[in-house]
Amino acid sequence: MSLKSLALIENWPVPAAAAGAVLADGTVLGTHGPAERAFPLASVTKPLAAYAALVAYEEGAVELDEPAGPPGSTVRHLLAHTSGLAFDEHRTTSEPGGRRLYSNAGFEQLGEHIARATDIPFADYARQAVLEPLGMTSTSLAGSPAKDGVSSVADLLRFAAELQAPRLLDPRTVAEATTVQYPGTKGVLPGYGHQNPNDWGLGFEIRDSKSPHWTGGSSSPRTFGHFGQSGTFLWVDPDAGTACVALTDRPFGPWAVEAWPPFTDAVLAEVRALGRT
Repeated sequence: MSLKSLALIENWPVPAAAAGAVLADGTVLGTHGPAERAFPLASVTKPLAAYAALVAYEEGAVELDEPAGPPGSTVRHLLAHTSGLAFDEHRTTSEPGGRRLYSNAGFEQLGEHIARATDIPFADYARQAVLEPLGMTSTSLAGSPAKDGVSSVADLLRFAAELQAPRLLDPRTVAEATTVQYPGTKGVLPGYGHQNPNDWGLGFEIRDSKSPHWTGGSSSPRTFGHFGQSGTFLWVDPDAGTACVALTDRPFGPWAVEAWPPFTDAVLAEVRALGRT
């Protein structure tokens, strides 16, 4: 079985694209395009890095509320983009917990903190903690844990299945990671403007009632995931019992704002019509 809706990526104005979907029970509903090809992930790197950080938490290497990053910030603040660090600079622009300041620098400081705590370079820790156990052989987090990852649709479907039925983490940890942290916090969702609130979990953006948004109009408020400036996304819709991944080689822009929501709606409609949710 392969979802026909996945073929809609053929209409996207990109040189190359691949997509796939997986159910909560791990059943791959199909892929379209070069599913084994490794694409730059840009910020879709962050959910993978966050998952490694949560493994470190469960192993006792770090605590979510221990100091990390700028003064007054914690591991939780870094994961939830509330540390006060600027977007791409290692300087603070607000007090921790005050605003949702989406920050690559925050994830870089998170990676450094975990590397010190575990005495293992972060990319190696992530590989041992997440990538190897899930069989993600074409994935690497070398470089910045905020934006330098590379992966394939085939690998990310393994990760998306893990997010829906965790084996590496206690399901309660994943539930917390996909629950709003610091509720009511305002902020800018890159590419989509100011959101009030700009809800976020621990490394995962949460859809809730955001508008405009990169997921579909029929996506449930509980949908969580991430998109990247390299034209990539991963979402999990718990109400639909389905996750979807799309990777391209064209930077995010107006084409994605236009193409992604109807694609997501088509995938969700087909899954529901199949009665697999």
